[in-house]
Amino acid sequence: MAVYSREIPLGMQIPSFELEDALSGQRRSLQELKSERATVIMFLCNHCPYVKHIQPKLVELAREYLAKGVSFIAVNPNDPEAYPEDSPENMRRVAQELGYPFPYLFDETQEVARAYGAQCTPEFYVADGELRLVYHGRFDASTPGNGLPVTGQELRAALDALLAGTPVPYPQHPALGCSIKWRTQEVP
Repeated sequence: MAVYSREIPLGMQIPSFELEDALSGQRRSLQELKSERATVIMFLCNHCPYVKHIQPKLVELAREYLAKGVSFIAVNPNDPEAYPEDSPENMRRVAQELGYPFPYLFDETQEVARAYGAQCTPEFYVADGELRLVYHGRFDASTPGNGLPVTGQELRAALDALLAGTPVPYPQHPALGCSIKWRTQEVP
Protein backbone atom coordinates (compact mmCIF):
# COMPACT_ATOMS: atom_id res chain seq x y z
CA MET A 1 0.00 0.00 0.00
CA ALA A 2 1.40 3.40 -1.01
CA VAL A 3 1.43 6.10 1.65
CA TYR A 4 2.83 9.59 2.08
CA SER A 5 5.30 10.55 4.76
CA ARG A 6 3.98 12.73 7.53
CA GLU A 7 5.17 16.23 8.33
CA ILE A 8 8.17 16.34 10.66
CA PRO A 9 9.27 19.65 12.24
CA LEU A 10 12.38 21.03 10.60
CA GLY A 11 15.12 22.15 12.99
CA MET A 12 14.59 19.21 15.34
CA GLN A 13 17.58 17.19 16.52
CA ILE A 14 17.50 13.89 14.67
CA PRO A 15 17.43 10.80 16.88
CA SER A 16 20.63 8.89 17.47
CA PHE A 17 20.83 5.16 16.82
CA GLU A 18 23.07 2.12 16.62
CA LEU A 19 22.11 -0.69 14.24
CA GLU A 20 23.68 -3.68 12.52
CA ASP A 21 25.04 -3.10 9.02
CA ALA A 22 23.85 -5.90 6.74
CA LEU A 23 27.03 -5.59 4.65
CA SER A 24 29.65 -5.86 7.39
CA GLY A 25 27.65 -7.48 10.19
CA GLN A 26 29.01 -4.78 12.53
CA ARG A 27 26.98 -2.40 14.65
CA ARG A 28 27.24 1.15 13.36
CA SER A 29 26.07 4.35 15.07
CA LEU A 30 24.84 7.68 13.77
CA GLN A 31 27.65 9.38 15.70
CA GLU A 32 30.22 7.25 13.89
CA LEU A 33 28.66 7.62 10.42
CA LYS A 34 27.55 11.26 10.42
CA SER A 35 29.25 14.03 8.48
CA GLU A 36 30.22 17.47 9.72
CA ARG A 37 28.68 18.86 6.50
CA ALA A 38 25.45 16.93 5.86
CA THR A 39 24.00 13.53 6.71
CA VAL A 40 21.28 11.78 4.71
CA ILE A 41 19.26 9.11 6.48
CA MET A 42 17.18 7.08 4.03
CA PHE A 43 14.51 4.57 4.93
CA LEU A 44 14.76 1.93 2.19
CA CYS A 45 13.91 -1.73 1.69
CA ASN A 46 14.36 -4.34 -1.03
CA HIS A 47 10.86 -5.28 -2.17
CA CYS A 48 9.22 -1.87 -2.69
CA PRO A 49 8.73 -0.83 -6.34
CA TYR A 50 9.17 2.85 -5.32
CA VAL A 51 12.63 2.06 -3.92
CA LYS A 52 13.56 -0.12 -6.92
CA HIS A 53 12.51 2.75 -9.20
CA ILE A 54 15.15 5.15 -7.79
CA GLN A 55 17.97 2.78 -6.78
CA PRO A 56 20.36 3.28 -9.74
CA LYS A 57 20.07 7.09 -9.59
CA LEU A 58 20.30 7.04 -5.77
CA VAL A 59 23.59 5.12 -5.94
CA GLU A 60 24.90 7.60 -8.53
CA LEU A 61 23.82 10.63 -6.47
CA ALA A 62 25.28 9.17 -3.27
CA ARG A 63 28.65 8.58 -4.93
CA GLU A 64 28.67 12.18 -6.19
CA TYR A 65 27.86 13.70 -2.80
CA LEU A 66 30.04 11.34 -0.75
CA ALA A 67 32.94 12.95 -2.64
CA LYS A 68 31.68 16.33 -1.32
CA GLY A 69 31.73 15.18 2.31
CA VAL A 70 28.08 14.18 2.67
CA SER A 71 27.30 11.01 4.65
CA PHE A 72 24.57 8.60 3.50
CA ILE A 73 22.98 5.99 5.77
CA ALA A 74 20.29 3.57 4.58
CA VAL A 75 17.97 1.97 7.14
CA ASN A 76 15.60 -0.92 6.43
CA PRO A 77 12.76 -0.92 9.00
CA ASN A 78 10.59 -3.67 7.49
CA ASP A 79 9.53 -6.90 9.18
CA PRO A 80 11.40 -9.67 7.32
CA GLU A 81 9.04 -12.33 8.67
CA ALA A 82 6.20 -10.76 6.68
CA TYR A 83 8.49 -9.70 3.79
CA PRO A 84 11.39 -12.19 3.48
CA GLU A 85 12.88 -10.14 0.60
CA ASP A 86 13.75 -7.53 3.26
CA SER A 87 15.82 -9.91 5.43
CA PRO A 88 19.40 -8.97 6.36
CA GLU A 89 20.72 -11.67 3.99
CA ASN A 90 18.75 -10.17 1.11
CA MET A 91 19.76 -6.66 2.17
CA ARG A 92 23.41 -7.72 1.83
CA ARG A 93 22.74 -9.28 -1.60
CA VAL A 94 20.92 -6.20 -2.95
CA ALA A 95 23.53 -3.78 -1.56
CA GLN A 96 26.32 -5.80 -3.19
CA GLU A 97 24.49 -6.16 -6.51
CA LEU A 98 23.76 -2.44 -6.73
CA GLY A 99 27.10 -1.34 -5.28
CA TYR A 100 25.66 0.64 -2.38
CA PRO A 101 28.43 3.08 -1.37
CA PHE A 102 26.78 3.55 2.04
CA PRO A 103 25.94 1.32 5.01
CA TYR A 104 22.61 -0.52 4.86
CA LEU A 105 21.40 -0.89 8.44
CA PHE A 106 18.70 -3.24 9.70
CA ASP A 107 16.21 -1.71 12.15
CA GLU A 108 15.21 -5.05 13.66
CA THR A 109 13.12 -3.59 16.50
CA GLN A 110 11.73 -0.81 14.29
CA GLU A 111 12.55 1.66 17.07
CA VAL A 112 14.58 3.90 14.76
CA ALA A 113 11.77 4.21 12.22
CA ARG A 114 9.36 5.03 15.04
CA ALA A 115 11.75 7.62 16.53
CA TYR A 116 12.03 9.33 13.13
CA GLY A 117 8.30 9.16 12.44
CA ALA A 118 9.02 7.31 9.19
CA GLN A 119 5.99 6.06 7.28
CA CYS A 120 7.25 4.75 3.95
CA THR A 121 10.10 3.59 1.78
CA PRO A 122 11.83 5.48 0.28
CA GLU A 123 11.77 8.39 2.75
CA PHE A 124 14.63 10.89 3.12
CA TYR A 125 15.89 12.95 6.06
CA VAL A 126 18.78 15.44 5.68
CA ALA A 127 20.55 16.82 8.74
CA ASP A 128 23.13 19.57 8.95
CA GLY A 129 26.48 19.27 10.73
CA GLU A 130 24.72 19.77 14.08
CA LEU A 131 22.35 16.88 13.25
CA ARG A 132 19.36 19.22 12.95
CA LEU A 133 16.75 18.29 10.36
CA VAL A 134 16.79 20.61 7.33
CA TYR A 135 14.98 18.44 4.76
CA HIS A 136 12.40 15.68 4.96
CA GLY A 137 10.61 14.20 1.99
CA ARG A 138 11.04 12.59 -1.37
CA PHE A 139 13.97 11.94 -3.70
CA ASP A 140 12.16 13.66 -6.57
CA ALA A 141 8.73 13.73 -8.24
CA SER A 142 9.24 10.49 -10.20
CA THR A 143 7.26 7.42 -9.19
CA PRO A 144 6.77 4.09 -10.95
CA GLY A 145 4.51 4.67 -13.92
CA ASN A 146 4.20 8.47 -13.84
CA GLY A 147 6.65 8.93 -16.72
CA LEU A 148 8.84 11.51 -14.99
CA PRO A 149 12.59 10.88 -15.11
CA VAL A 150 14.40 9.87 -11.91
CA THR A 151 16.78 12.75 -11.15
CA GLY A 152 17.05 13.09 -7.38
CA GLN A 153 16.37 16.78 -8.00
CA GLU A 154 14.74 17.55 -4.65
CA LEU A 155 17.33 15.76 -2.53
CA ARG A 156 20.07 17.30 -4.67
CA ALA A 157 18.64 20.82 -4.18
CA ALA A 158 18.56 20.34 -0.40
CA LEU A 159 22.16 19.09 -0.32
CA ASP A 160 23.43 21.81 -2.65
CA ALA A 161 21.84 24.51 -0.49
CA LEU A 162 23.20 23.02 2.72
CA LEU A 163 26.72 22.70 1.27
CA ALA A 164 26.55 26.30 -0.02
CA GLY A 165 25.37 27.61 3.35
CA THR A 166 22.06 28.85 1.92
CA PRO A 167 18.50 28.04 3.05
CA VAL A 168 17.15 24.67 1.95
CA PRO A 169 14.43 25.18 -0.71
CA TYR A 170 10.71 25.12 0.07
CA PRO A 171 8.19 23.72 -0.33
CA GLN A 172 9.38 20.29 0.65
CA HIS A 173 7.15 17.53 -0.71
CA PRO A 174 6.30 14.43 1.30
CA ALA A 175 7.78 11.11 0.30
CA LEU A 176 5.47 8.63 -1.40
CA GLY A 177 6.19 4.94 -1.22
CA CYS A 178 5.35 1.58 0.25
CA SER A 179 4.12 1.69 3.81
CA ILE A 180 6.62 0.45 6.37
CA LYS A 181 5.82 -3.15 7.22
CA TRP A 182 5.37 -2.95 10.99
CA ARG A 183 5.62 -6.07 13.11
CA THR A 184 2.18 -5.29 14.47
CA GLN A 185 -0.63 -3.61 12.61
CA GLU A 186 -0.30 -0.56 14.85
CA VAL A 187 1.05 2.32 12.82
CA PRO A 188 2.99 4.75 15.02
